[in-house]
Amino acid sequence: MKKTGFLIILCTAPNPATASQIANTLVNEHLAACCNIIPGLQSIYSWDGQVCTAEEVLIIVKTHAAVYKKIEHRIQEIHPYEVPEILAFSVRDGQTDYLKWVGDYVKSD
Repeated sequence: MKKTGFLIILCTAPNPATASQIANTLVNEHLAACCNIIPGLQSIYSWDGQVCTAEEVLIIVKTHAAVYKKIEHRIQEIHPYEVPEILAFSVRDGQTDYLKWVGDYVKSD
């Protein structure tokens, strides 16, 4: 099995309900094989010339690079932020059976 082309995507959300909606959409539409939701994230960031602090929720998305643009589009449709955080990282290697499962589930037509 080819072990390249897989991605981990990080996306923050303002609350658990929004994170759950995004994660469920991505998995139900076969754009991601798995999403982890991690609550209790404190973000400190610059926005409109001010330093802001917010409680957020982190979504970790396991997917394939072939569907990245679809994922980006779907998150932007659902997400309430004007500029949502959507950061993708290439997976250099991983457990073969896990990557096969991700690749078999994600619809990369």
